[in-house]
Amino acid sequence: MENFVFYNPTKVYFGREQLCHLGEEALKFGKKVLLVYGGGSIKKTGLYDRVIAELKKADLQIFELAGVEPNPRHTTVNKGAKICKENGIDVVLAVGGGSVIDSAKTIAITAKYDGDDCWDLISRKAVVDENLPIMSVLTLSATGSEMDVGAVISNTELNKKWTIFGPDLRCKVSFLDPTATYSVSAYQTACGAVDIMSHIFDNAYFSNKDEMDMLLRIQEEVLKTVVKFAPVALEKPDDYDARANLMWASSWALNGFLYDGLSQDAICHRFEHELSAFYDITHGHGLAIIIPRWLRYILNEQTAPRIKRFGVNVFGVDEKLSLIEGAEKALDCLEEFFFDTLGLKSKLSDLGIDESNLATMAKNACGRLGQINGFTVLSIEDTEKIYRMCL
Repeated sequence: MENFVFYNPTKVYFGREQLCHLGEEALKFGKKVLLVYGGGSIKKTGLYDRVIAELKKADLQIFELAGVEPNPRHTTVNKGAKICKENGIDVVLAVGGGSVIDSAKTIAITAKYDGDDCWDLISRKAVVDENLPIMSVLTLSATGSEMDVGAVISNTELNKKWTIFGPDLRCKVSFLDPTATYSVSAYQTACGAVDIMSHIFDNAYFSNKDEMDMLLRIQEEVLKTVVKFAPVALEKPDDYDARANLMWASSWALNGFLYDGLSQDAICHRFEHELSAFYDITHGHGLAIIIPRWLRYILNEQTAPRIKRFGVNVFGVDEKLSLIEGAEKALDCLEEFFFDTLGLKSKLSDLGIDESNLATMAKNACGRLGQINGFTVLSIEDTEKIYRMCL
């Protein structure tokens, strides 16, 4: 395990009725707030009115950017950055899920860029070492954006979905009220559950590097939390304990604690970002289709111990089974959870995706090195084969 520094300065207000602190926290950064949100669901639920009331109570000047897409566009980010520059915005406030928070983060750094296109920063053609402070009010348990250091933005003109990182891209303050997720649809709840699990799989659990067993045990407990509470939230959307456990699991799956000391490519995210870039599908659904196929493709005597351990400790697979049998049973359980319990469609073809772009996506996913380095090394040929398994 590599040396690491763990630092997460995000201040979290967790629980019911915490928005009363929103105005006082925003005032610490200035008087002008850019409110960023998506398609308007926060207006239907009344959350928008509550946020506006708290901001006005603190005598803050409010500017708005609405309409952030589920796979947020760089063009939308550019609109937000323009508002910031023209109006001297002091703090960017995201009210929504990961897409909205990612947009707010990228707006915050683009607002400090002399140019007018955030893609210059995302593609690393230009570098900015500062950004406006960011705050969030979370409405979806999935991406962990409320407490992590990155953002993912799509460029539909180039069929690219890329990530931008930076220590200051972590939210200064995040408000996590599980009741704000009561109105999330069953489909988005299911996709969010997969996304939470994928962050643990990709960044830490399925790794060929030495790890602290303590961290592996905690990763397994977070995974078990999702397996236990996602079905409850599907059955009873307003179950506070279920929503609270999913929300906190989302934050801790990607805030750095579980994977500091490890460095590897996030394999399944590499795969799925290509799918979203070309087909604009829901991120968590794409991951659900990819993850079990990837694990089956790489299953061998070297990878089986970790896959079997996952099955034993998360799904209760019989520990007496052989390594390969136990690993295969673990993947059976994972597929059953994704496709039967959560009710997600199991094939890319179910989402209207055919083989026409698979070769291009495989090449893009492998990047300039021509391979993906993670639990195992995947070549372009391997990557395309896994995509085909998903059809």
